[in-house]
Amino acid sequence: MVHISEIGQIFREEYGRSVAVLVRVLGSIDAAEDAVQDAFTEAVARWPDAGLPPSPAGWIITTARNRAIDRLRREASGREKLARAALLHGDERGDEPEGIDVDTVEDDQLRLIFTCCHPALNGAAQVALTLKLLGGLSTAEIAHAFIVPEPTMAQRLVRAKGKIRDAHIPYRVPSGAELPERLKSVLAVVYLVFNEGYAASSGAGLVREDLCREAIRLGRLIMELMPDEPEAKGLLALMLLLNARRTARTSSDGGLVLLADQDRSLWDSDLIAEGQLLVRECLKRNQPGPYQLQAAINAVHSDTAQPADTDWRQILALYGQLMAMEPTPVIALNRAIALAEVEGPAAGLAAVDVLELGNYYLFHAVRADLLRRLGRDDEAVAAYRAARERTDNDAERDFLAARARALTTTGPGAAAPTSDDPHGR
Repeated sequence: MVHISEIGQIFREEYGRSVAVLVRVLGSIDAAEDAVQDAFTEAVARWPDAGLPPSPAGWIITTARNRAIDRLRREASGREKLARAALLHGDERGDEPEGIDVDTVEDDQLRLIFTCCHPALNGAAQVALTLKLLGGLSTAEIAHAFIVPEPTMAQRLVRAKGKIRDAHIPYRVPSGAELPERLKSVLAVVYLVFNEGYAASSGAGLVREDLCREAIRLGRLIMELMPDEPEAKGLLALMLLLNARRTARTSSDGGLVLLADQDRSLWDSDLIAEGQLLVRECLKRNQPGPYQLQAAINAVHSDTAQPADTDWRQILALYGQLMAMEPTPVIALNRAIALAEVEGPAAGLAAVDVLELGNYYLFHAVRADLLRRLGRDDEAVAAYRAARERTDNDAERDFLAARARALTTTGPGAAAPTSDDPHGR
């Protein structure tokens, strides 16, 4: 007997591969999604009694193709659709669908990822489509991640797919000069998915484990499909090293725990080992990029069992390299934290105060922490409150409120916890 939950897990794992193959075969995202959904509906009806087929992925893809043929025949209104159905049909099918080599679907997935991340689509649409088509997340799950009503997200997905169709966005991997910039977009989308899972922008919980897992799965896929791209390897290493700390980042009641206060025995040693191995492989390539440098920074943190042993000078040097590549205010804010550990909180505060990040809650949180360490309690309280007003995540709001409250009731305490980035992760 096959339990429905097991079929659901297979659905999540195989949805993206199946849709990718069917988009190539059918030339339509909507038709591919409908066909794959039909196949899973049939799986739910058959597998509990018949058991899993030898290749669930092959069964799903072949059955989806056959359902698409049936749909085309029912809806055919002219020679073109009938010819299309005949072309798709190929060999006569039996009771156990076979005939598609699932080992060849990797290229289809890669093409679909680049289609989802085409620059003609805005960033939010790129993330949503990637989650839907490659990750197999439901519209409701994606709506939850974006904190919008499900009907709103459904309309966004419809518009995005319509734009791909109407603009004739090609279903292919870019070549030549196009590839570096397009790959950058793909990696950025995957990292956005991970960040929303790792530090949820709103809601009660700090972490969305489902989004973290999905981003890492997509990161593995991209690295496998493009093994010669060091930044793909760097992104996967970064996500693994950050995710290794996930269990230690929250207390038993869901509260936020900063990096310096985390129980490092709770860190996932297997993820750390894998991430560090990838970082070493990147270093051998000697083609540094932003994701590789961020991964290297987090590898330094994972090298030490005690926060006091952290090599902040090495981290500061790595942030210097990262700033040379991507001189953004957020990276400068992260660098200021490392600077404060090397040269003291006054130097860190001076570096923070020149940044134009007034609407970014972490700017105020970092500034508050440095002011607290300098004994400027009233200013620190005001900064903590400013940070709290700029985040919608309950765990972060509670943490910032507790910091402000501690200063107004007990005065300055011990030196503040430090982190490799403002999230304290």
